Amino acid sequence: MRPISLLAIAAATAGLTAAPLLADGHAEHAATDAPAEVSLTADELLAPFYAQLEQSVELPVAGANPSLPGDTTLTRIAFGSCNHQSRSQHMWAQIAAQNPQMFLFIGDNNYGDQFWKGDAGLSTLRAAYQKQAETPELVEFRANIPMMVTWDDHDFGFNDGGANFAFRSWSETIFETFWNSTDEVRSRPGIYESRMFGADGQRTQIVMLDTRYFRSDFDSIPYSPQRPPLGPYVPSDDATKTILGDAQWEWLEQELAKPADLRIIVSSIQVLTDAHNYEAWESLPLERAKLYAMLAGREESGMVMLSGDRHAGGIYTDTPQAGGGEQMWELTSSSLNYSFASTEQNTAREPDDKRVTDFISEENFGLVDIDWASRSFTMSMRGSEGEERVTRTVQW
Repeated sequence: MRPISLLAIAAATAGLTAAPLLADGHAEHAATDAPAEVSLTADELLAPFYAQLEQSVELPVAGANPSLPGDTTLTRIAFGSCNHQSRSQHMWAQIAAQNPQMFLFIGDNNYGDQFWKGDAGLSTLRAAYQKQAETPELVEFRANIPMMVTWDDHDFGFNDGGANFAFRSWSETIFETFWNSTDEVRSRPGIYESRMFGADGQRTQIVMLDTRYFRSDFDSIPYSPQRPPLGPYVPSDDATKTILGDAQWEWLEQELAKPADLRIIVSSIQVLTDAHNYEAWESLPLERAKLYAMLAGREESGMVMLSGDRHAGGIYTDTPQAGGGEQMWELTSSSLNYSFASTEQNTAREPDDKRVTDFISEENFGLVDIDWASRSFTMSMRGSEGEERVTRTVQW
């Protein structure tokens, strides 16, 4: 197959319209050479290029990972986010020392968008995955601890990116190949999935959302010399904007109708907070209200939400009106090896009446312990030496 034309790739990259492609990769126009009507999406336009690339390059693959039997009664789950592939990987040993039955890697699992020069092949993203494949600490951890994985923007391939990222399909191929995604994930666009563990009475459902592939652009704050320091986005009431996309919303409603005793809902970006203008569900309040209503309408169960992204974390709670007044809990854990400031600075900088702990900035990972006898779960955050930083027990 001959390469797709650079003109066609440039058009897709820039979000321009393009005509159908001939076998030689050039756009087909009418005999008059009049401008063509829109007929191909960026994904369709780039498909021949990626088909050839996939045949010509060997995509990185993570080490082997054991599967967790579906009849396992879960009592301890670890999770984390924001892991730079070129920084210290010391946290894997600390997480393993807590003996979790499973680890949830919930986004920014590498920083493959850094130094990217805009090539459609996503060379820096592939290099980041390759470095992870050659990281002995991660290889050893993955060989022993079952994992479930979703992404956020930096391992999606574009900072704050969403559905308008022209190369998202190729990014998905790289992700699914590296993490050996399930047939369920590979069968459809996006990387969302759900799994059940344990028998009736002790059944845990883990729902991994994809907040990237389908997400509309957030509205930005207009430029001002007095621009607030806590992020560039402003909430939008545009009902056409989405975070999950129609297919994923429909899937989520079906998953929440399944019987479970405890549900763990994973969102790479924060859900409950309104305290900042970085990426979060607060940027699309209609979508968040829809999420709250859907969660409140679930088949009866306990529930906890997990999130990352912020390079800091804490425990949050709220009783949103859209959720029928149910008290909801969220544990944000970030980052594994990429911290920016001190807890004291972060806590003072971002006051939040929904956060019930300090805003922990130093390197951390999260734990959820489940006590089936008391029908309770304990959320905790551990530091770089495994020490407990924050904790809260909730009965359901």
